[in-house]
Parts: sequence; structure tokens; C-alpha cells
Amino acid sequence: MRRHLKSKLLFLCALSLLSAGCSEVPISGRQQFNIVPGSTMNSLSFKSYGEFLAQNKLSTNAEQTQMVKRVGGRIQKAVENYSAENGYEDRLDGYEWEFNLVEDPNVNAWAMPGGKVVVYTGILPIAQGETGLAVVMGHEIAHAFVKHGAERMSQGLLVQMGGIALSTALEDYPDQTKDLFMQSYGVGAQVGVLLPYSRKHESEADHLGLVFMAMAGYNPEQAPAFWERMAAQKKGAAGPEFLSTHPADQTRIQNLKDLLPEAMTYYRRTQ
Repeated sequence: MRRHLKSKLLFLCALSLLSAGCSEVPISGRQQFNIVPGSTMNSLSFKSYGEFLAQNKLSTNAEQTQMVKRVGGRIQKAVENYSAENGYEDRLDGYEWEFNLVEDPNVNAWAMPGGKVVVYTGILPIAQGETGLAVVMGHEIAHAFVKHGAERMSQGLLVQMGGIALSTALEDYPDQTKDLFMQSYGVGAQVGVLLPYSRKHESEADHLGLVFMAMAGYNPEQAPAFWERMAAQKKGAAGPEFLSTHPADQTRIQNLKDLLPEAMTYYRRTQ
């Protein structure tokens, strides 16, 4: 009887948390569960990002570095303008945007909470210029903007830790909470290596990333070609690291083509 009552209370608690933590994702309209404060996630992110930069070599190629910062800055402005015009400013609270190019042959790029973005030099030959790079960075920034990692961490707090607040978890269970952050973002021993997102999150990042690059003045019609080049790389013996967390297949490429009419309406406004 007591066990049944406890299970019922936990169920009611979960329903209450789900209701309080649900919000609508911009552009896609999906309902998202997130009970993690952005300020806390940003703090964890900034610390991990600093550790990564301390352990890795920034590119000394001034032209390529400036390209990464230029593309990142344009997408940043697009995201900020969209947020201001549509009442989503709170999603960018505490953001300290930063775009860095790291000297690394791996085909990879990622973004963390608070606007912390890294591009690896190994992905630049596949990007083939600014527009291809905008596909990559738009996609990764979309993950951060939509707070996919925080969503995964919220699910972990609910399932693994009974729905306790993140601040309480950090204070009472620091090691377990750190592990949960690592599971959500893949940050730890291999800082910056992100765990695979779900297909739902990947599709959403494709959608928002396509719109954001278009808002920034980059032609979204080039996005399918970029993913086709990535898919071609996947046929190698090991395949690029980027594709271990970003599956590129014909379904994804077709979905992007289906989204082009919407994205092109934003792009034409910039021309």
C-alpha cells in the first residue's frame, strides 16, 4: 500500500513538472520539456568551453579564423533579431557568443549553451566556403538555441534523480549531476565531443539551422549539397567524427529540400 502511494505521488510530481516545464520551440512549434535554468547551464558550459580551449590549439590561419567569426557573427545577429521580433529574448539570456576555429583534422563542429561555438579545420574543405560553413554553424547554433542539451538533462533529472531542481542536484549530488551534464553534452574527458542527438532533435536543428542561415543572408539551397558531400565522406573506412553525431542520409537531404520553400522566403528578404 505504501509503495503504491509512493508511486502515485511520484507520478503526480512528474505530471506537475512536465506541465510547468513545457514550452513551445520557435519555428518548429514542438512542445519541449525543460526544467533546467539557463544560467546554470551557461555556467557549466562556459567552464567546459574554457577547458577545451586551454587543451586545444586555435588555428593560426587568420583568413579562415575570420571566416568562422564572420559567419558566426552573421548567424548570431539573425538569431538575435528573430528572437527580439518574436518574443524569444529569454532564450538568449546570459549568452556570451564566441566563435573559434581549432586546428584539428577531424571533420567536426559543435555549439554549447550560451553561444559557445567551435569549428574544426578538418570540416572546412567539405564546407567549401562561407555558405557551406553557414550550414554547419546554423545547425549547431540551432541545437544550442533550442536548448536540446538542457532538454536531455531535464529528462535525466526527472528519470534518474526524481525531478529535483538542478541547484539541489549540484549541491547534494555534484558528481552525479556532473555525470548527467556529461551525458547530455558529452563533455568531460573528451571535452567538446557531443553525444548523438535524437532524430527528432537532429531534424529540428536542420529546420532551424536552415532558417537561421537564410536569415543571415546565406543561400539555403546549398544546404542539401553540403550534406551530400558529408554523406560521401561517410563512405570512407571510419567516416568523419561529425557524422557520428549528425547522421547524413537521403531522408535527411530530402527533408532539407522539402524545407527550402520556407527558408527561401527568409533568404529573399535579405537580398
